[in-house]
Amino acid sequence: MSGKTVKILLIDDEEEFVTTLAQRLEYRGYYARAVHEGQAGLNALAEDLFDIVILDLMMPGLSGMDTLKQIKNNYPDIPVILLTGHGSTKTGIEGMRHDAFDYLIKPLDINELIGKINLALKK
Repeated sequence: MSGKTVKILLIDDEEEFVTTLAQRLEYRGYYARAVHEGQAGLNALAEDLFDIVILDLMMPGLSGMDTLKQIKNNYPDIPVILLTGHGSTKTGIEGMRHDAFDYLIKPLDINELIGKINLALKK
């Protein structure tokens, strides 16, 4: 993906967390757009092309798992990395069964996330 800015869509209802994460990714040269609910994420995907989605599983309204299923149904080639809270490893594994690329447990290590992003984009 050299020469092209990687576009990342962040979907997480924790506004402060996701805004900070977007800033940290942009500081590292990525384009990151943050939205705060599943439906807003689906709307963003309908409006623009993204290279990868970072998706929180635990959200009110349209759940992360339902959002994942719709993303994979409509955009099967976009890799999705799931975020899950401590003790929710089972949910992350369930997400992998629905074609998520991988999952990470919060609190997030930014370098681990960037490593997973780079791996997902090479596939």
